[in-house]
Parts: sequence; C-alpha cells; structure tokens
Amino acid sequence: MTNSTITRSGQPVLQSNTENGIDYLTFPMLSQTGLVRHMFTTRIGGASQGIYSSMNLSFTRGDDSQAVMENFRRIAALFDADLEAFVCSDQTHTTNIRHVTAADRGKGVVHPKDYHDIDGLITDVPGLILSTFYADCVPLYFVDAQRKAIGLSHSGWRGTADGIGAKTLQAMAEAFGTRPEETYAAIGPAICGDCYEVSEEVADRFRGMDMAQKPGRQVLRAGKRPGKYQLDLREANRCLLLEAGILPEHLEVADICTCCNPDYLFSHRASGGKRGNLGAFLTILRKY
Repeated sequence: MTNSTITRSGQPVLQSNTENGIDYLTFPMLSQTGLVRHMFTTRIGGASQGIYSSMNLSFTRGDDSQAVMENFRRIAALFDADLEAFVCSDQTHTTNIRHVTAADRGKGVVHPKDYHDIDGLITDVPGLILSTFYADCVPLYFVDAQRKAIGLSHSGWRGTADGIGAKTLQAMAEAFGTRPEETYAAIGPAICGDCYEVSEEVADRFRGMDMAQKPGRQVLRAGKRPGKYQLDLREANRCLLLEAGILPEHLEVADICTCCNPDYLFSHRASGGKRGNLGAFLTILRKY
C-alpha cells in the first residue's frame, strides 16, 4: 500500500492511499482512535466502464450489476471481509437513522433492504461495514471510541438543513450513551461552496448559520447570478456539528471538492447526472 497526506496549516487532514490498484481517502484522526477502519472511495480501481468508470458503487444508475458487485468485492477485500459485511443506506434525503445489528448483514449488496428512507446508520457491532453513497453530498463520520460505537450519515442540503449530523449523534446517545464531546467526527469530500449554486428557497434554510465561521469561510454568500447563492455544505455541517457539541479538536473537514475533481471523484453537477456513486465506509475492527 502507498499513501500520501493532504495537510492544512501543517496538520494532517486527509490521507490518500493506493492499495491493490484502488485509490481511497482516509482521515488520520479517525484511524488513530484504534477502533475503526474507514475510507472514502475515488473513481480509481474498479471494474465499471464508460461514464461509471471505474469504481462505481451504485446498482441503480444503469451500470452493469456484475461490475458493481465486483467493485464491492474489491472494497471488501481491503477490509479483509466478505460481501455479507456491508450494510447499505437507502438514501432519500431524510434524517432517518437506522440502528444496524447483525441481522442487517449484507443488506443492499447480497440481500434486499427491508427498510426505506434511511440516510444515517449507527452500530456497535464489530465487523459490520456501514455504507453510504455520494456524488456531491456530504459524508459524515462519527466514532465514539469510549463506547465502541460508530455512525455514518449522508447529508445533502435537505439533510444538512434538517440537522442530520445532530440527529445521528442523538441516535448514538440513545442507543449507546454517546456524548458529543467525547466523539470524533469527520466531514468527507463533497461539492465546494464555489461550485454549489442554489436558489433563494434553499438559501433561506441556511441564513444566519455562520456562528462558527472560520476566517475566509462562509456558509452562504451571494451567487454569480441574480437570485442565486453559493452554499458551502461542508462549512454548514462543520458549524452544526460544533453546535451539537463536537469539540473543534475532534473534528476534521476534507478540503477536496467532488465537482472540481470530476476525473477523480464522481460529481452529479460536473457530469450533468451521468455518473456513478462514490462510497463512504466505516467499520469497528473485529478485535473489539
């Protein structure tokens, strides 16, 4: 395996890894908890062709299902797992969170899902690989190393505005006793504020959210056209997670845009919808 580290102000933020021909991204902070293995995939290293090239992880966008299954097999191998380990979301831009148990093994890959409208997953079962999917929206990772529990949520603009990050933490608190101030969190690659133009209706949901603003970063600003605005979903989620009790030193934010890097990451906006899906994966190591 080879890797390199993307830094900001000299601090490690995101690590780029290549293993078995597959490129994927990880957060050193999450890895250093010693509890989990995780990744965010890129387009590199899969079996899919054409607009899905090559590591497409969606069965529903028109790709050859056998190629998608092979892609999951390759990801499973990186986790030293089989296809039964995956448990997939059923994303419809809700804030619904599912407490995943061993009974959910393989759902969404080798078994049909018997649940719907699930954008967040939580578990304390080692070996289950929580799995959510992206092509511009925001991945949210949560690791409670004290209680050996994890969460993974998909946050588009609706999920962000409706507080899926805080609701994931609340679900973990109710299920496992998780405390936000003891939780490590990471915000994965997503579309940046320069690329994400939204309407007045969407902008109204985010006005006044810059309470935790970093220098030079804004959740919402005037757009390039009248009546349009630029929305930074990663910054919005950062503000909301800090408000929910995540400590600044326990939070990392990926500084790579899906839309700015369409040859490396799938982007719905950059491709006009002709694309596959990236995957966010998070599991508790079996030794626990």
